[in-house]
Amino acid sequence: MSNQAFLSGGELPFCKGCGHTGIAQNTEKALQKMGMNPLDVIMVTDIGCHGIVDKNFLTHTFHGLHGRSVALASGLSAALNNPDKKVIVFVGDGGATIGINHIISAAHLGFNLTVVVHNNMLFGMTGGQPSEFTPQGFKTPTLPDGSHKNSFDICSVISSIEGTYVRRVTGIGDFSDALAETFAVKGFSLVEVMEMCPSYGVKSNPGMKLKTVVEASGLQTEVFADTDGRVFQPNKKEQTASLLNPKYEVTAKFSHNLSNKVKIMMAGSAGEGVQGAADMLAQAGMTAGLNVTKKGSYPVTVGVGFSAAEVILSPEEILYNGLYIPDVLIITSQDGLDYSKPAAKKMTTGTIFIDASLEAPETGAKVIKVPFREKVGARNSALASIFYYTKKYQSFEFEALKSVFATSKLSAKIDINIFLDL
Repeated sequence: MSNQAFLSGGELPFCKGCGHTGIAQNTEKALQKMGMNPLDVIMVTDIGCHGIVDKNFLTHTFHGLHGRSVALASGLSAALNNPDKKVIVFVGDGGATIGINHIISAAHLGFNLTVVVHNNMLFGMTGGQPSEFTPQGFKTPTLPDGSHKNSFDICSVISSIEGTYVRRVTGIGDFSDALAETFAVKGFSLVEVMEMCPSYGVKSNPGMKLKTVVEASGLQTEVFADTDGRVFQPNKKEQTASLLNPKYEVTAKFSHNLSNKVKIMMAGSAGEGVQGAADMLAQAGMTAGLNVTKKGSYPVTVGVGFSAAEVILSPEEILYNGLYIPDVLIITSQDGLDYSKPAAKKMTTGTIFIDASLEAPETGAKVIKVPFREKVGARNSALASIFYYTKKYQSFEFEALKSVFATSKLSAKIDINIFLDL
C-alpha cells in the first residue's frame, strides 16, 4: 500500500494469506478516509497473532495481557475523555473469549472506543485450539472431527446493550468503509471481522471457503445495532489522596558523580536475572539521589530468548525514558548479543561491556570483554555486570549498590564477594 500514514512501510508480520493483514490495511484506509491524525489514534492490542502488528503502526500503541485489551482501552478512554482522540482495540476471538466480560462492561458503560474482533475461529498463536467463536463442524488441529456446538455470537450479545453500534463483516477485499463508519461512532462500537487462519483453519478444513463457513453458521454480515451512543463521562474529583505509598519512598543516603544523564542498556537471556539486576541498579541510583527510569523488554513467550532492560540515571528530571542510542551497553549472553547488535551499531562513542565468550559486535564504541559467565555462572552474570559497571564508572557511590543488594532476598542466597572480585 502506498502513501501510508498509519502503517510503516514493509511487510506486515503475518502468515501469507492471513486475514489479519487485510484488517490492518483496511484500518489504514479507514483512518485516512476519516482524515485522522496518527497521533490522535491509540491502538490497543493484547497477546495473540493480531498483537504482533504493534510495531507497524505509526500511532500510539499499547500492548496488554491476553484478553485484557478492552479493559486497558476502557481506562485509556476514560482518562483521555477526549472525543477528538480515537481508541481502537484489536482483539482475537481467543482474547474475546477470555475477556468477554470486559467487552460487555465497556459496551454497557459506553466507553468511547471501537473493538475490532479478529475472528479466525480459533486460537492461532498457540496451535489452533478452538475458541468459543469456533462454529459447529469447523475443524481445528485439536478438534479434527469438528466442533460439536454452535459458536458464540458476540454481535447478538453486544447489540442487545442499549447505546451501541455493532456490525459484522467478512474480511475479504476492501471493507474500509465499514470500518470507517464504525470508527466514527461516538461511544462504544464493535465490528467483528470474519477470517480464516491459513496455518490452522485452512489446513484443517481443505477446500472450505470463508463465506461458506459464515453462511453455514448463520452469522449474518450486517449492522446489528445503530443506536444513539452514550459516551462515558468520568466523575472528576478536585481533591484526591496520592496513590504513591510513602512506605515505598526511596531515601537518598549516598552521593553520585554525574553531571549529565547516562543511558544504559543491558541485554542477556531470559532466566538469567537481567530485569532483577536492572531493578537493583535503578534502586541504587535512587538511593544516591539520582532520577531514574527503567524499562524491560522480552519476547511475548516469556521465559525464552532474550531479556533486555534500559536504565537511565540522571541528576536532572527525565522527561523521556526512551533510549535510542545507549551510552553504555552491557551484553551477557548470545541472546543478548543478537538482540543488541542494532543498538551497538549505532554507537559511535560510549562503552560496551561484553562477556568474554562472545564476539564483539560491529560498533564505534569502546569494547571491554569481561568473563561474567565464567566467574559467576550464567544465572548471576547480569547481576555481576552491574557490580562491574558501578565499580568501573563510579556514577554513584559503590556502597549504594552494596546496600541495595544487602536488603534484597538474593543476599541470603549469594555471597556478594563473588561480584567484588571481578
